[in-house]
Amino acid sequence: MSTDKEFIGNTPRGLEELRQWTSRRSEVPLAPEIPIIDAHHHLYDDERGRYLTPEIGAEIASGHNVVATVYLQHSAAYRTDGPEHLRPVGEVEFAASIARQTADGPIRLCQGIVGHANLALGDDVLPVLEASIQAGDSYFKGVRHGTTWDAGRAGAGRTFGPRHLLSSPDFRQGFAQLSKLNLSFDAWIFHPQLPELADLLRTFPDTPVVLNHCGGILGVAPHTDRSAVFDIWRKHIRTLAQFPNLSVKLGGLGMLYGGWRFHHEADPPDSQTLAKAWQPYIETCVEAFGPSRAMFESNFPVDKQSCGYGALWNAFKRITQSYSDSERSALFHGTASNFYRLSAVQR
Repeated sequence: MSTDKEFIGNTPRGLEELRQWTSRRSEVPLAPEIPIIDAHHHLYDDERGRYLTPEIGAEIASGHNVVATVYLQHSAAYRTDGPEHLRPVGEVEFAASIARQTADGPIRLCQGIVGHANLALGDDVLPVLEASIQAGDSYFKGVRHGTTWDAGRAGAGRTFGPRHLLSSPDFRQGFAQLSKLNLSFDAWIFHPQLPELADLLRTFPDTPVVLNHCGGILGVAPHTDRSAVFDIWRKHIRTLAQFPNLSVKLGGLGMLYGGWRFHHEADPPDSQTLAKAWQPYIETCVEAFGPSRAMFESNFPVDKQSCGYGALWNAFKRITQSYSDSERSALFHGTASNFYRLSAVQR
C-alpha cells in the first residue's frame, strides 16, 4: 500500500471539481423505499465554496428516500463580531433557519443540529450552550468539540489539539454541563485516540455520546499497514461498545484520512467497490454496537472527495442486504431519530 506521501489534507478538490467528477457515474438507487435520516452532513457558503439547500438537494435527487437530515458543526456562518466564545452560535442560527424553511417539505433538512461550543471553557461554556439552545429552537440537540490529534500526516490535514484534550479538567468541567441541558456529544477523534474516550464515557455515564465516522480510521502515514490498523481499531471499538451511553455513526470512510485513494481515479467508484472496501468496518461496528446504537451518515460534502452521494447510500444498502427489515430500519432511520430526539419524519 502507498504511504500516500502526497497527502495534503482532507479536502484538496473544490466543490465544482467534485460535482463534475461524481457526475461521471450514476446508479439506480437500491431499495428506494427505505426511509433514510442522513445523520451527519454539512452546509456552508464561504471561501470553501457553496454547499447549501440546492446543492444537497441535488445529491438527494439521486433517488434515495432521504426524509430528514442532521446538521453537524463545520465552522460555518460563525458570528463575525461579539465575544469570541459566542461566535459559534451563528452556525446554529444558520442551520436553524434552514430547518425552519424545510420543516414542511418532503426533505426536512437540519432537523437535528449539532453545533460547537468550546468545552475547555469549563463552567463558562454554559452561556454558550444556553445561547445555542435559544438560537436553535427545538432543533439544537448537542455539541461537537473536535479533539482529533495525530503526530503523522493526518495531523497536518486537520487537527484540533491540544493532545489529550478529552482528559483535560477544564474540558471535562465543560462536558459536565451537557447532561444538565439534555444535550448530546458528537465525538470526533482518530482511531489511535479511542482509548481516551473510554475514560470520558466511564466518568459521564448519563451523557449520550455518538462516535463520529466509525472512529476516525487512519490510512495515511504512519498508519499505512491497513491490516494492523484494522486489528487495533477493532479492539478499541469492541471495548467502547461496552458503554451503553455510546452510539456510533457508520460513515466518514470516504475521508482522505482513510487512505483508500479513490480520489486518484478518473471516475468515481461504484457502490460495489465501496461496499467491498467498507464492509469490514461497517459490520464490525454493527456487530459491536447493534443496530439500535448505530446510524448511517453521508458526511457530505466531505466524503464527496471519494464518491457520489447515490453510490454511497447504495454501498450501505449492499452491505446490509442480508439484514432484517427491522435492523435496516434502525440503521437507516430509527437510531438517528432516537439519538437526536427527532420528531416523526418517516414518509
